[in-house]
Amino acid sequence: MRTIDNINDLNKSDFLSIFGNVFEKTESVALKAFELKPFKDFDDIITKMLNIYEDYERSKILEILNSHPELAVAKKLTSESKTEQAAAKLNECSGEEYEEFKKLNIEYKKKFGFPFIIAVKGKNKNEILNNFKKRIQNDLNSEFIEAKNQVKKIASFRLKDILSN
Repeated sequence: MRTIDNINDLNKSDFLSIFGNVFEKTESVALKAFELKPFKDFDDIITKMLNIYEDYERSKILEILNSHPELAVAKKLTSESKTEQAAAKLNECSGEEYEEFKKLNIEYKKKFGFPFIIAVKGKNKNEILNNFKKRIQNDLNSEFIEAKNQVKKIASFRLKDILSN
């Protein structure tokens, strides 16, 4: 089990190897967090990483949103995304479900300019698909805010998983 002292003692390379993908393919959050050491406790590291993300400009948030894979159809996934999507059974879609996800992914990306993002932990593929169908109806600003919040949820889940191991 990790302790806050273990984390505070990590060198930059080890810190990035552990926390570098908390925000999908975006080491910059972890790099800035590393510079804020020492952390008081686990809540402190979580708060600092989420605040770094929150303080990014819209263009940087958009970059992070676009680093996320499409649901159910992406072939190259980070280990974290692969595990999360498999737990929601998105890797077990029927042909019909796969085609629906594929169609929605294309329409959503065309409408909003970034992939559909949802924290899939604790959800099944039907809940995700229903959420997808509702959210594609949103306007751009509402959906940007929702996607940004979903990224925070994903990061929080990932941080809690890292810190509990």
